[in-house]
Amino acid sequence: MARLTARFWVDAYLARLRMFDIPAFVVAHGDDTGGAVLVKLATLDGNAVLFQRSFDLMSGERVWVELAKGAERDVDEAVGKQRAFDRDLWVIEVEDRAGRHLLDQEGLT
Repeated sequence: MARLTARFWVDAYLARLRMFDIPAFVVAHGDDTGGAVLVKLATLDGNAVLFQRSFDLMSGERVWVELAKGAERDVDEAVGKQRAFDRDLWVIEVEDRAGRHLLDQEGLT
């Protein structure tokens, strides 16, 4: 099975969010082909959650895992640390008071 490029996945994700009127922005543009993607969900109350795509060791499937959660400034610090390790990293910021990120929907894992 062919693997999607990071750019293709990001574009599809942003389009899906727009369908639900959920604002999202590319905060850091990573490598178009193979860059990893972080998704920061800001709930607009000073808090945020950071998600990273990983592999489930039991099933071998890709899943989104929570990398950091709490005060938005602390989550931003976690993003900064990840970017320091990986300059090819994409960072998408989703803003939704209801906490919707859609990462659990089919086709986004």
